[in-house]
Amino acid sequence: MIKKIPMRRCVGCMEQKSKRELIRVVRSPEGEISLDTTGKKPGRGAYLCPDPECLAKAQKARRLERAFSCEIPAEVYERIGKELESHE
Repeated sequence: MIKKIPMRRCVGCMEQKSKRELIRVVRSPEGEISLDTTGKKPGRGAYLCPDPECLAKAQKARRLERAFSCEIPAEVYERIGKELESHE
């Protein structure tokens, strides 16, 4: 039997890719937003390509705000951008 590959959509480029290709951004129950490299942190998740361009697109279109139903300050985007760069 063929194992089904979980697919997720990048909130930046809106392309559907396998879950392993994307990085999860999570809003914890306390409201903190961070990168989840393990994919196991509790909270609401959204997925991004490991590409700073996708993060910029998501920020411009306010897609993470929509996914998490909250305001996201610019510092959080900067921190996520730095984490993305160090992840590569």
